[in-house]
Amino acid sequence: MMDSVSERNSQDRAVAFWLLLCCGLVFSMVVLGGFTRLTGSGLSMVDWRPLMGVLPPMSDVEWRRVFELYQQSPEFQKVNSHMGVSEFKSIFWLEYLHRLLGRTIGIVFLAPFLFFVIKGHIQKSEWLKYLLMFILGGMQGLLGWYMVKSGLVDVPHVSQYRLTAHLVAAFLIYAYMLWVAMSLLFPATPGAAAHPWYRRTLSLAVLTSVTIVSGGFVAGLKAGKIYNTFPKMGDDWLPPGLMALDPFWRNLFDNTATVQFDHRWLATATFIAIVAYWFKARKADLPKRARPAVNALLHTSALQVVLGISTLLMAVPVVLGAAHQAVAMLLFTVMLYLVHALRRA
Repeated sequence: MMDSVSERNSQDRAVAFWLLLCCGLVFSMVVLGGFTRLTGSGLSMVDWRPLMGVLPPMSDVEWRRVFELYQQSPEFQKVNSHMGVSEFKSIFWLEYLHRLLGRTIGIVFLAPFLFFVIKGHIQKSEWLKYLLMFILGGMQGLLGWYMVKSGLVDVPHVSQYRLTAHLVAAFLIYAYMLWVAMSLLFPATPGAAAHPWYRRTLSLAVLTSVTIVSGGFVAGLKAGKIYNTFPKMGDDWLPPGLMALDPFWRNLFDNTATVQFDHRWLATATFIAIVAYWFKARKADLPKRARPAVNALLHTSALQVVLGISTLLMAVPVVLGAAHQAVAMLLFTVMLYLVHALRRA
C-alpha cells in the first residue's frame, strides 16, 4: 500500500515539474513579448502561418520577399519608411523568436502530456483539465494574431484592448498551470478548511491583478511616454483632460492621461495594501510554507514600485519597461502561491 502511495506521489511530482517548466516558458514568453512591443518589433511579420513557416528567411531572395510584404504595411509606410533590409532584420528577429517560442511551448506541453497519459501518470478523469490548457494555449496564439492584425490596417498601432486581452490570457494560462502544479506538489488534507487569512489574501490578489490589467492599457496606449514625473503628473495632481472623452467610461481605456493616472494610483494603493498585509501577517499564525511567501511579497512589490517609477521617469527605456513587466508576473506568482497556501490550510 505504501509503495503504491509513494509511486503515485512520484508520478504527481513528475507531472508538476513538467507543468512548472511550461510555466517558466510562458513567463519567458511574456518577457520576450514585452521586449518585442517596446522595440517596435511586433508588426514586422505581416503574415501568420501557425503550422508552416517555422524556418526564418534563409536567403537574400527570401529576405527580400518578406521585406516587400512589410513594405505594404502601415507601419513601414508611416513610421519606418527609412528602413532597408538590414534594419528590417533587427525588428524581424524579435517577433520571429516570440512566435517560435510560442510553437515551442505547444510542443513542450503536448509531447510530455501524451507520454504521461500513455504511462498512466495522468488519470483519465484528469485529461480534460490538461486538454483545456492546450486549447487555451492555441486560442492564445489566435488572440495574438488578432492583436497584430489591428496594427496592420490604417493605423500602425495595435489595439490597447486586444493587447491587454492577450496579456491577461497569458497570465490566466500561467495561473491555471501553476495552480494545478502546486496542487500536485502540495495536496490538501481531505476536509481541510480555508485559513482565516484566505479571504483577505484573495482580495489582495484581485487588487494586484486589476493593477496589472491597468498596466496593459498603459502599454497599449504608450501612456508611459507622457507625464514623466512622479508623484505629480507634470505640475498637477489631476492632469488636464482627465475626463475629456464622452461617454465618461471611455477615459478609463482610451484616454492616455486617465489610463496613466489610474495605473499609478492603483499601483500605489496595491503597494500600501501589501505593506499593511505584511505588518499584520508577521504576527499571524500562517502555514509554514506561506510565511516566506509573505516576505517575498513585500520585497517583490517594493522592487516593482522602484521599477515602475524609474520606468516612468526615464520615459520607458526598453530594459526597464521589460523588467517592469517581468516583475509584475513575478509578483502575480507570489500572490498566487500565497492564495494556494491558505486556501486549504
